[in-house]
Amino acid sequence: MGVTRSREARNYFDSTQGRAAVFSLRPTFREKKDLAGILLRPKSASWDGLGPKKCLASLPTCPHGGRLRRRWMNQTMAPSGERLIDLCAIWDAGVYLPSAACNRASSGVARKRLNEAEKLSSVREAQLKQLEVTRPRVLGSRERGQVPRMARQPPPPWVHAAFLLCLLSLGGAIEIPMDPSIQNELTQPPTITKQSVKDHIVDPRDNILIECEAKGNPAPSFHWTRNSRFFNIAKDPRVSMRRRSGTLVIDFRSGGRPEEYEGEYQCFARNKFGTALSNRIRLQVSKSPLWPKENLDPVVVQEGAPLTLQCNPPPGLPSPVIFWMSSSMEPITQDKRVSQGHNGDLYFSNVMLQDMQTDYSCNARFHFTHTIQQKNPFTLKVLTNHPYNDSSLRNHPDMYSARGVAERTPSFMYPQGTTSSQMVLRGMDLLLECIASGVPTPDIAWYKKGGDLPSDKAKFENFNKALRITNVSEEDSGEYFCLASNKMGSIRHTISVRVKAAPYWLDEPKNLILAPGEDGRLVCRANGNPKPTVQWMVNGEPLQSAPPNPNREVAGDTIIFRDTQISSRAVYQCNTSNEHGYLLANAFVSVLDVPPRMLSPRNQLIRVILYNRTRLDCPFFGSPIPTLRWFKNGQGSNLDGGNYHVYENGSLEIKMIRKEDQGIYTCVATNILGKAENQVRLEVKDPTRIYRMPEDQVAKRGTTVQLECRVKHDPSLKLTVSWLKDDEPLYIGNRMKKEDDSLTIFGVAERDQGSYTCVASTELDQDLAKAYLTVLADQATPTNRLAALPKGRPDRPRDLELTDLAERSVRLTWIPGDANNSPITDYVVQFEEDQFQPGVWHDHSKYPGSVNSAVLRLSPYVNYQFRVIAINEVGSSHPSLPSERYRTSGAPPESNPGDVKGEGTRKNNMEITWTPMNATSAFGPNLRYIVKWRRRETREAWNNVTVWGSRYVVGQTPVYVPYEIRVQAENDFGKGPEPESVIGYSGEDYPRAAPTEVKVRVMNSTAISLQWNRVYSDTVQGQLREYRAYYWRESSLLKNLWVSQKRQQASFPGDRLRGVVSRLFPYSNYKLEMVVVNGRGDGPRSETKEFTTPEGVPSAPRRFRVRQPNLETINLEWDHPEHPNGIMIGYTLKYVAFNGTKVGKQIVENFSPNQTKFTVQRTDPVSRYRFTLSARTQVGSGEAVTEESPAPPNEAYTNNQADIATQGWFIGLMCAIALLVLILLIVCFIKRSRGGKYPVREKKDVPLGPEDPKEEDGSFDYSDEDNKPLQGSQTSLDGTIKQQESDDSLVDYGEGGEGQFNEDGSFIGQYTVKKDKEETEGNESSEATSPVNAIYSLA
Repeated sequence: MGVTRSREARNYFDSTQGRAAVFSLRPTFREKKDLAGILLRPKSASWDGLGPKKCLASLPTCPHGGRLRRRWMNQTMAPSGERLIDLCAIWDAGVYLPSAACNRASSGVARKRLNEAEKLSSVREAQLKQLEVTRPRVLGSRERGQVPRMARQPPPPWVHAAFLLCLLSLGGAIEIPMDPSIQNELTQPPTITKQSVKDHIVDPRDNILIECEAKGNPAPSFHWTRNSRFFNIAKDPRVSMRRRSGTLVIDFRSGGRPEEYEGEYQCFARNKFGTALSNRIRLQVSKSPLWPKENLDPVVVQEGAPLTLQCNPPPGLPSPVIFWMSSSMEPITQDKRVSQGHNGDLYFSNVMLQDMQTDYSCNARFHFTHTIQQKNPFTLKVLTNHPYNDSSLRNHPDMYSARGVAERTPSFMYPQGTTSSQMVLRGMDLLLECIASGVPTPDIAWYKKGGDLPSDKAKFENFNKALRITNVSEEDSGEYFCLASNKMGSIRHTISVRVKAAPYWLDEPKNLILAPGEDGRLVCRANGNPKPTVQWMVNGEPLQSAPPNPNREVAGDTIIFRDTQISSRAVYQCNTSNEHGYLLANAFVSVLDVPPRMLSPRNQLIRVILYNRTRLDCPFFGSPIPTLRWFKNGQGSNLDGGNYHVYENGSLEIKMIRKEDQGIYTCVATNILGKAENQVRLEVKDPTRIYRMPEDQVAKRGTTVQLECRVKHDPSLKLTVSWLKDDEPLYIGNRMKKEDDSLTIFGVAERDQGSYTCVASTELDQDLAKAYLTVLADQATPTNRLAALPKGRPDRPRDLELTDLAERSVRLTWIPGDANNSPITDYVVQFEEDQFQPGVWHDHSKYPGSVNSAVLRLSPYVNYQFRVIAINEVGSSHPSLPSERYRTSGAPPESNPGDVKGEGTRKNNMEITWTPMNATSAFGPNLRYIVKWRRRETREAWNNVTVWGSRYVVGQTPVYVPYEIRVQAENDFGKGPEPESVIGYSGEDYPRAAPTEVKVRVMNSTAISLQWNRVYSDTVQGQLREYRAYYWRESSLLKNLWVSQKRQQASFPGDRLRGVVSRLFPYSNYKLEMVVVNGRGDGPRSETKEFTTPEGVPSAPRRFRVRQPNLETINLEWDHPEHPNGIMIGYTLKYVAFNGTKVGKQIVENFSPNQTKFTVQRTDPVSRYRFTLSARTQVGSGEAVTEESPAPPNEAYTNNQADIATQGWFIGLMCAIALLVLILLIVCFIKRSRGGKYPVREKKDVPLGPEDPKEEDGSFDYSDEDNKPLQGSQTSLDGTIKQQESDDSLVDYGEGGEGQFNEDGSFIGQYTVKKDKEETEGNESSEATSPVNAIYSLA
């Protein structure tokens, strides 16, 4: 049966190539073609002459540029009662969604915002899902033979493809940021964060701990099941649960048997949004049984015969570690003749007489109890034809025949026979073992049929008798064979390896966080051998028994959610299992409805260096996921493209910072619930540059040296200039003086020799410049500074000793110092030589902290001295005292100096320089360099000279000609290898000619194009660097306008014939000259060219000011533009009134060029005004400047009444009213309580009534009882009453706890039930002082 493709569908996919650049998860072009190829129909099918091709072409246009529009067809038009597809339901989202298979999703997706990050999966996944929908899957034993419901009546293939694309459109998820404020705000179902392993083996001597911890909001509660039944913890006094955790603790300190608690446990963490489950934890108690008592008879064996001593250890949990020893606890020596098998037995390939000298005992070490149990020993009795155990025969080349042992071919002791099979699980280690007997002892070799052993995973053990392959995968299955051979013959054993697999994840379900109305999916896809089955649960209950949910649909290993609501929140469990194990995963579905929020601090200041790349961050959050846009200076369109790039996380990248990029950037996040914005102020700073660098110097001992370092930097940044010596911070002592632009060293000494680096840094960038100081001085003896060691650093190593002296190596041994409570991790060995850099220590090698002796590789003819530094995590020790010196013998150099260059410093010379060789590459005394040179391609003889330094100047050379240069090292032992030639050039002279036929063409008011003729190469007299144009502004065409005649330049690198000069001033007269530039400098000037730039648009008016003297008028003032750029013909003012989001009609005013003031009569005293002013020439309007009028005092009465509570005047008014009310209340309280508190001693004559409450402090309070809180309690912020230490109130004894009364019988309101006594006793706070009493006491 033939098929036809829907070309329109494919064309649509091809037309969306532009979108693929915006959303990286859109299908690629190839995937789009494959996806279009899924839409197939039989040629014979027809729906009243309207096939898919015509149907697609006949549909109206989609609202966002697609060629399709929603159109429903009658059921009678489609075969098998199927309807045509809603082809336009979610084209806007980039997903092809069928209305027949998922009509709810298709009808809702146009009004919902789907998460773009998860809308599409690959086409391969779609095709796999298609196969799962249309064909029976390979199921587990309980599901085998079942067919999914959709496959029982197969619809047309295009329906399958449409349904699969529906699945692909689901699954968008929102990521919750790690911000604690948001984490604590949002509700969340439980998530298991920690649990014990599935097979949990415990020590019977310790308490049992079964871990289970979870997080959620609100915090979850926990309960357990044991052997699938509820485990009542409260009924067992030994079992308790940790606070705020589900971890079980079973305590045996008061007795009990741990074996009673063995079983399968499972933890449930629950809050009001769902229940999460732990793995099924199988608890087992470790066992270490004793060996059975047995009497072992001596083992009698003939010399040369094979022997197996069986161990048969008692079954322990976990299995014990087996090893063989004698009864005197001496280990049994093992080799390829005698070795222990994986099963613990001891195998003798052939028994020799010396095997009788000891007995053999099998030992089992149990992990948890840390005990070793020993089996009764075996005793060997070897029958031999040679009763004397002559040790000299052990190394005899034919030991067996010398002892009268008959040689024989190999045979296998383990495994038996010629073939066996073995099964291993994926990810485990495969151990294959072959142990053979024979005389002589056979050798074992391993092979794999049809291929090689995996070299990266295979290793041989037990003297090649065992092959271990780590991390086994399916490709490791097959047939392996071991070959046992000796000189008598060979035999082999074949092992068939089958690789099975417990379930492992392909797609583990992830937590799904959606906005209301969004769609999503949970995918639980695992693989294994055999194929695992999938079971879904919700909140710990099978999905089949859960309440029905119309928004949820299960499709095999996928759960589809459509139009989710707040009630859809739950925790789903996916359990996938086969006969080898199971996997259990929790994934919750949470529905959030959150307006946009900004996560970063507001109004950040970002400073960046000019021409650098920078990124402005704007982290945000919201549900649905907000759309983010960037704006600059509050104006313009969205920033994206060109020099800007916006990332999905909201960051704005500016690829190369320019001065004009400085300003205020605003990011705005918007979703259907609102919007939020944040601002970032960007400041562009000039880079830090060292324009006068320090130079290499050679100084005599005792002289003064000055190293210059002059820096140019941004004046708004703080500059710090520091110095390094040999890449370490330089200590400025009494002999040194550091100034802003130099470093001066007085009385130079040998220790001052080295490299000096000037570091000029600001808080944003830095620049470096390095120079080398060479000191001509005698050999100096290095000194060691003995300083107090800081606590924690290791003490210095000591007692360095040199042994095993050789020509190119020596062994250095040292005694470690005290580690000071921090283990030593490394040792660094340093060396010093006294010929080239005396007193300077260099790193030689590094060794781990566990060694204290090392063999050092040495170079010839170096007088070495060594020291050692110890390092721990705190820091480095002081260096050890130096070792004795050791000089190696000399040899000719094995290398030549590097970085050979030939450059002219004058027009008639060439300076040849190179990097001198150090002490470890000199290899002998009197290191010197043979310098050779000759002109290139002249075939003349080589000139040569011997030099002791690192430079040589060749004089009387022609101007800029190439030379071949060679520099060869030589010492007293001979010359180094023949060097390679390097091309250098003699000095350059100034160019002799200027560019000719210079032509100027005016392009616009600010740019010109130049064209010139090339100069002859022989007139350049050096390397042509560039053509350069010098130009200056001679005058302006405007009268009485002063202009700067500063000369400017434009460079055109290389051998070019044209260029463009830009950034000129319009309406001006210019002059221009051109020169040729080489390494020496400028050549002669060309003839001067004059040109005039046409009129342009003016710059913005200066100092635009908006003043509002009253509510009726607004005064505007401005100054003329700084650069008119032509004849001014006037100004254009545009202004518009606005009030909140309402904007009025724009008004345009034109003024004469001399007018710089204007008054606006306000028509609305409430609205504000936005003014835009620009200057005009004949060419057009120039750059505009915008200002807004000040906010009027009564702006609070505008139409934007929603923000009245945030207005300053409103807040002040409310505060004043609240203050007046508070003062009135205080006055009333004072008048009602004039009696105050009186001591009992002063009121003894006053009788106490029964209604008067007693005070323990001897006074009575006559304040109003209606406003007094219950004695012994304190009103909290939320209105509840907290009980204090006093328990005398009737509240504690009230019945029912609902209606409570004071001690005088007055009703004080409804309170909560009395708290527990323990909580009451924990409250240490006392009753707060009444503000009324405080004020009264002041009065």
